[in-house]
Amino acid sequence: MTQATRTAIRFSANPERVIARYLTLHGPHRVLHICERIARFSEAEVDTMLAEARRQFGERHRNLDAAFERNYQRAVETMAQPPSEFSANRRLLLGACLTMEYSTQSAALFNPSIVPHPDQSGLEPGTLRFVMSLRATGEGHISSIEFRTGTVNQAGLIHLDEADRYATSSEKDWRKTYTRAFVRHRLAYFPHSDERVLEQLPDEFDLQQATQCLNELTATPPVDPAVQTTKKAILTMLDTNYDVVTDADAPLHERIIFPNAKGESKGMEDVRFVKFRDDDGAERYYSSYTAYDGETIKTQLMETNDFVRFSVRTLYGEAIQDKGMALFPEKINGQYVMISRQGGEYINIMFSDDLYVWNSFQTLLEPAFPWEVVQLGNCGSPLKTDQGWLLLTHGVGPVRRYVISAVLLDLNDPTRVLARLPEPLIYPLESEREGYVPNVVYTCGWLDHGDLIVIPYAMSDSACGIITVSKQELLHDLLTAPAL
Repeated sequence: MTQATRTAIRFSANPERVIARYLTLHGPHRVLHICERIARFSEAEVDTMLAEARRQFGERHRNLDAAFERNYQRAVETMAQPPSEFSANRRLLLGACLTMEYSTQSAALFNPSIVPHPDQSGLEPGTLRFVMSLRATGEGHISSIEFRTGTVNQAGLIHLDEADRYATSSEKDWRKTYTRAFVRHRLAYFPHSDERVLEQLPDEFDLQQATQCLNELTATPPVDPAVQTTKKAILTMLDTNYDVVTDADAPLHERIIFPNAKGESKGMEDVRFVKFRDDDGAERYYSSYTAYDGETIKTQLMETNDFVRFSVRTLYGEAIQDKGMALFPEKINGQYVMISRQGGEYINIMFSDDLYVWNSFQTLLEPAFPWEVVQLGNCGSPLKTDQGWLLLTHGVGPVRRYVISAVLLDLNDPTRVLARLPEPLIYPLESEREGYVPNVVYTCGWLDHGDLIVIPYAMSDSACGIITVSKQELLHDLLTAPAL
């Protein structure tokens, strides 16, 4: 049986990593009242209060004043009559009063995925730099996306770069523009919408312009129910199809992608990154994740070339009904291919000509062994080998015990399962069973480096480690496994 070697690398959630978030207060009067109180302070009092805030919190953030100014600007957007006589320091003080620290990892840090880093410069021959993504969970069980970086050398030695306590949150690009064609294409997947409402929008617009236009359209009663439904559909669509920018000057491990849409306000869960090569040889990174607003889920697809700017798009279609999607790293026979889950217990596979629309699926794998009798799922995108597509799976057995195994799919027809491991590849050791979610080992992706496969994994949602296996050993065990 393939030897899964646990490295000495192990890291846990660090509650000291905090971001400066906007403090949302209930009721429009709250911000106004704070503004009025600050207006009564003398300039000397303002300077003293701001200096004290900087003293207490300045060393906890890279650029605290920028966060204060950003939150001041957000407060101004909520006010009918923004203050016109505020000095620069008075503005910053108002921003400070509307700032809160949020510990992104206070509850858990888990479910990693891993891909080659876009920058491979300055390395020794045979060494690969990687990016690891993680699901961080804080107060209110809100999940965000964090990163770690490291290297694996020719001998298989893995080094994880040290991560400091600083953290910088992403910002939604409010200047992003949309076209009517973009909205029309997606509006087809919203029932009872009226496409004629689109004609009221300009050919190109941003979110603010669309909101204003649609509000004016529904300002005078009576409002046609179809118009109201379409307005809600368009604003929902624009909410979850957006661009986000992180701080390019901050190290990658400091950049945090925090929920930027109402549709994901309760979390961005289980991101699965993959380095994708298109037919023309162009490469980019995609990652699927589950957006959760406290009631419903959406499957989102994130795209980036540099891990600075990210485009986020919602997936649509009849086959997008569940979570846990994982994109193949290239097209097969001219089509995009996705591993998915439908109904919560089987592994499915689906094909599409459109990366953002998936309308059909077929069952790929059903539970076959005792350790996966409850359900099956994927553990990220498959790896391509000469013998076939290697796919990591997770299986859930009695008492919700999660284990990780592997299957081999045909290169040209991945609906054909060539082999399945008859035993788990990774299972929770006794020392890994206790935590936020007991008895679980889980990963969202793995890395191919020569004969070495690097698998970052979470143990009971409370700590993360790294396992390595030999690719040739794993393929041998799969190809010699008993036929099902």
